[in-house]
Amino acid sequence: MLKPLQLRRRIPKKETDSSPQRIVALSVAVAEIFDALDLDLVGIPTSYKQLPNRYKDAKELGNAKNPDLELMQSLKPTEVLSLTTLEYDVKPLLDKGKFQSYFVDLTSLEAMMEEITHFGEKYDRKEQAAKVNQRFKDKLQEIQGKTAGKDSPYVLILLGIPGSYLVATEKSYIGDLVKRVGGKNVANGFLKSDSKEEFLASNSEALYQSDPDIILRLAHGMPDEVVAMFNKEFKDNDIWKHFTAVKEGKVYDLEEILFPTTGTIRADEALEHLFQLLYKGKDE
Repeated sequence: MLKPLQLRRRIPKKETDSSPQRIVALSVAVAEIFDALDLDLVGIPTSYKQLPNRYKDAKELGNAKNPDLELMQSLKPTEVLSLTTLEYDVKPLLDKGKFQSYFVDLTSLEAMMEEITHFGEKYDRKEQAAKVNQRFKDKLQEIQGKTAGKDSPYVLILLGIPGSYLVATEKSYIGDLVKRVGGKNVANGFLKSDSKEEFLASNSEALYQSDPDIILRLAHGMPDEVVAMFNKEFKDNDIWKHFTAVKEGKVYDLEEILFPTTGTIRADEALEHLFQLLYKGKDE
């Protein structure tokens, strides 16, 4: 049985200032969470992804890793939100501009739910936050019921970026979701017990020895280019045709919109999609 989420206790910082909040989100995922919490934003990242209509009048601030600081200064934000996965690149810029910043942890479903609770407390949106988190909890309970008594498939998760690909561990967001639907990540066999690495360099020989039942391929950055790269790799590198997953046609490409590298408000949809892939053809 899958273990239920155990949210750590966290004392959120609550807004006591009566002045209007002017929040900037340098992440599409954060913007989507704020939309679900019925919160406005004055600034958003420039992205090919469709942002919620609520933010059609918000200022686009450029790339999430390198936003337009001058334009952001003109917005007079009370808080600028980015992701913990971008903190190394973004924090020095925000510190330089003397912005009040906060880095949101979306590296797992549990972490995202904690952050949603945090923002619900901070911005007086407890009811909305509880509703969103309950949606995730309901889906997890449903998945647990559907996977009870089923054999756990061994899964290899490949994260493709233009020019190369990595192996996702269960410490990554996608790895966390696969674990939540009962999949066994073959990358666990390459990790030390205390490792916190989200992604590992690929080694096709070692991966072949792990003999996964299913291969999930996640394209990031330039999806069409990455899928083409994966197809070429699987065609030109002879070792792939010997994988059980390849011989049985259990290689699946995941859409980046539903499966980005960090958590999103569509996590419940992603969990259901993974369940359908991992247990395809098995009796309900």
